[in-house]
Amino acid sequence: MKEAPKARTADALLRRLHRTYWRGAALNYFFARRVRATGFGVGIALAVTTVLGVAQPENQQQFHVYLVFSLTAALFAMALPLAFFRKPGALEARRELPRYATAGEQVHCTIHLRNPGTRDLRSVWLHETPPDPRPPLNLFLRAREPEEATRNAFDRTFAYYRWQWLMDRLRLYEGGQSAHSVDVPAGGTVEVPVELTPARRGVIRLDDLRALLPDPFGLFQRCEKLPTPPATLTVLPPRYRLPPVELPGSGRFQIGGEAATNAIGTSGEFVGLREYRPGDPIRQIHWKSWARTGRPIVRELEDTFYPRYGLVLDTFPASGHELLFEDAVSVAASFASTIDTRESLLDLMFIKDRAHTVTVGRGMARSEVLLEVLAGVEPETVPHFDTLANLVLKHREELTSCLVVLCGWSEERAAFIRQLASQGLPCTVLATGTGPAPTGFPGHWIESGQLARDLGSLPIRLKPVVAG
Repeated sequence: MKEAPKARTADALLRRLHRTYWRGAALNYFFARRVRATGFGVGIALAVTTVLGVAQPENQQQFHVYLVFSLTAALFAMALPLAFFRKPGALEARRELPRYATAGEQVHCTIHLRNPGTRDLRSVWLHETPPDPRPPLNLFLRAREPEEATRNAFDRTFAYYRWQWLMDRLRLYEGGQSAHSVDVPAGGTVEVPVELTPARRGVIRLDDLRALLPDPFGLFQRCEKLPTPPATLTVLPPRYRLPPVELPGSGRFQIGGEAATNAIGTSGEFVGLREYRPGDPIRQIHWKSWARTGRPIVRELEDTFYPRYGLVLDTFPASGHELLFEDAVSVAASFASTIDTRESLLDLMFIKDRAHTVTVGRGMARSEVLLEVLAGVEPETVPHFDTLANLVLKHREELTSCLVVLCGWSEERAAFIRQLASQGLPCTVLATGTGPAPTGFPGHWIESGQLARDLGSLPIRLKPVVAG
């Protein structure tokens, strides 16, 4: 009974702290975009000389203090209105972005800046402003910083480290400011290079481009949003180099020819001509023979064989293990970009609200489609391993083998793997987790934070799970 009032008191404190941090971050954000580093330095000098001058007003040796105070005050008095009256006029901007980016890798963008006005604009900086990274209240209340348990009571009570950790996690990218200022002549257009580094995978919407117009002294700057069409940047998950791995079940192939016509188009070698049968594709009609004989004749093709692999992603991370899910997505993306789909098919299977299957490979979409899907996949809050098992087993007759990427290891996941293996489907298991692999784990363990090391050291022949 005593714990409930204590918990309510702690919750009320966190709510007040969130409101304080929220407003403080907004205030800091406002001044950071309008006061330059030189301005902060001059402001500190003004504050220090003001305190020193007031503390010892009769000291004759305070002449230098008064001199610095007068100089900094004069700079403030001139620079602030000069920055305030600078205006971007009718500046127009258009973004030129690459089609894809990768989390953690720098992206080079180009902004075409046009000045349709009649006056030249000097010393214009551009800044691509990221979306607001401040965490909402419910996330701030339930989230836990990884090092929170080891911090002292003061830090745990005021949770400022938690706030900073969430701000870092929710910030979509770093950078976004032009490397140097540009002069835009009246009626002219200039190209401004901008570099940014995405912090996480996903789709970033860019719709807040700002023009920064500093005063002649470089203390303050006017910050104005430019009218420009919004743009999106698809950020693919990080991918790591893999050895030339061989998936199990490579001797079991999918029959092509007519059986695969609906999926990948007609395939196979030409072996002869025969009369048309109901169901034959129109594209296989041999028109010259039809014209010569008066009967529909089609080309007969020899069946071809090709492997079809399943890439199964576990989207059910345990609470607090969201980083393991991000690692699992990176593992899946590494295989999706490495498996040769020119002579095979690859099915990505996962659960998000419902069952999803995305197929790429021979005669179908390119592997980049899987990377786009993985860039936007989100975790499920409630595990549905039975639904995922039904999705995989529905395709077991078509699949050569499955590559299953798990978020950690648990009894639920073990039962899921046993269910797949019991149906005769060759499965290779990879799981992301912290520390060494748990006892009895039947696959390849990928330690969080060591993905490049563990993926690079995978054996060429991946071991399948044995039923029973």
